Amino acid sequence: MAIDDIYTQGIAAGWSVRDASTLSADAVLETEVAIVGSGAGGGMAAEILTAAGLNVLMIEEGALYTAADFKDMDEWRGFSTLYQEGAGRMTADGAVYVFQGRAVGGSTTVNWTTSLRTPDPTLEHWAQAYALRDSTPADLAPWFARCEERLGIAPWAMEPNRNNALLRDGCARLGWSWKTIPRNVRGCWNLGYCGLGCPTNAKQSMLVTTIPQALRRGMTLLHHARAEALHFSANGVAALTVRALGKDARTPTGVTLTVKARHYVLAAGAINTPALLLRSRAPDPRGLIGRRTCIHPVNASLALFDEPVHGFHGAPQSIYSDHFLWPAQGLGYKLEVPPLQPVLMSGIFGSHGERLSLDMRQLDHAQVCIALMRDGFDAATSGGRVRIDAQGQPLLDYPLTEALWDGLRRAYLSMAEVQFAAGARSVRPVHLDGHDYRSWDEARRAIAFLPMRAQRATLYTAHLMGGCPMGEDKTRCVIDSRGRHHEIENLSIFDGSMFPTSIGANPQLSIYAFVARNATALADSLTPRRSASTDTAGVSAARHDAGGHRHAEA
Repeated sequence: MAIDDIYTQGIAAGWSVRDASTLSADAVLETEVAIVGSGAGGGMAAEILTAAGLNVLMIEEGALYTAADFKDMDEWRGFSTLYQEGAGRMTADGAVYVFQGRAVGGSTTVNWTTSLRTPDPTLEHWAQAYALRDSTPADLAPWFARCEERLGIAPWAMEPNRNNALLRDGCARLGWSWKTIPRNVRGCWNLGYCGLGCPTNAKQSMLVTTIPQALRRGMTLLHHARAEALHFSANGVAALTVRALGKDARTPTGVTLTVKARHYVLAAGAINTPALLLRSRAPDPRGLIGRRTCIHPVNASLALFDEPVHGFHGAPQSIYSDHFLWPAQGLGYKLEVPPLQPVLMSGIFGSHGERLSLDMRQLDHAQVCIALMRDGFDAATSGGRVRIDAQGQPLLDYPLTEALWDGLRRAYLSMAEVQFAAGARSVRPVHLDGHDYRSWDEARRAIAFLPMRAQRATLYTAHLMGGCPMGEDKTRCVIDSRGRHHEIENLSIFDGSMFPTSIGANPQLSIYAFVARNATALADSLTPRRSASTDTAGVSAARHDAGGHRHAEA
């Protein structure tokens, strides 16, 4: 079955999609709204702002890939081209692997489609601790519902693959709570390779939903373009410097673009957005930018079963358990599973040489649980810090506190217990000192003595949150409850950096809902002020490209 190439057809029909790697001269671009980043926040904002009649320029440092590029379902291709730093991004000390998308569509192009609403206790905490306004469960319910309808989000109706079913079965036997995961898909082929880009356009990512719709309405998409620095005047942001990147989407070509807009939206993610603000020396009177960055630190447990699991086929995530998310004491965590493709699993096995060869021969029988720590809710797990190095590149410092280590140890125990309850013949904590334990009693005794420290316990994250928290308390928040910067009138932040803590749930639906609400408010505030002298695309009459953007040689 042939899959339509949305972008080839769209560009032929007149969409304004520009590859900055092909530009040969500096230029000035003028628009009403400039959006930096094309992931969950940028994509949702683009659709809403263009629907309001605003002229929008979207800037993405990664490349444009489409379903045709994903059809090989090749892990090496996917990780090396679709992720930040070729899937090699880590915390500054190398203790936590960071998986974050870097392409048109951002992390929505490569995530595993889990779409959960913000937990009620999280919203209550944000209201109390950060004076976040108008964000109760009742306030947000219509926005969640709107995004769920727009993106096909519904509980997965098919039987879970065995990797997920074993988590369900183990929870059921232990009397632990579990639920079916809602996924943002339509007509899913159940291939299981969501993390490498969807080859069938079934995943309702920004790549195939909101960005194409915004392009149909006249938005310009500029990819291979890195937002370098904002420039400020007395009235706010005056301009944005953008560097064109070469075909590798990493090496600057030497071409510089200057973007001038009425309003700027930062949606580059909870590492790159704070880094851009820090490079730009943005107003930050209380030193908040980049602080309290939360990551849902993740550890994992590997089990082997007598019967095949085939965890590399089928929806990657379809079952979860919040049984341990809100404990009376200590750090809470969510239980899920990852997909088990070979390259990813070679790292999870944590072995090498002949032992890795033996492990990989057992891939068909492997099952993996992961635990996501709910960080940021108290002083003992207050998150990390984004900073920049001498070249202006982002670094993430993330202290692993005793409270985190306690939660991670309890999570190792919970995962081993549920895997044995599901019938595992052996369980191995993903830890350099972990071994294959043959019973729950043996695992429990061994896990109690595992050294819990950086570089011994293997840790991951795919959820970046915080660094520019939202709320009305200016002593703790960079932006207000509508995402508008407290110090800069014409600047909004619409991405995961807006969350005051971690969420306690996979963040994409939370980003969609908050941005849908906040972008609608932004559109309402901008459209009444449109000048009568502007043309129908919303920019001053001048030489325009197909997207309505004015250009002048710098």
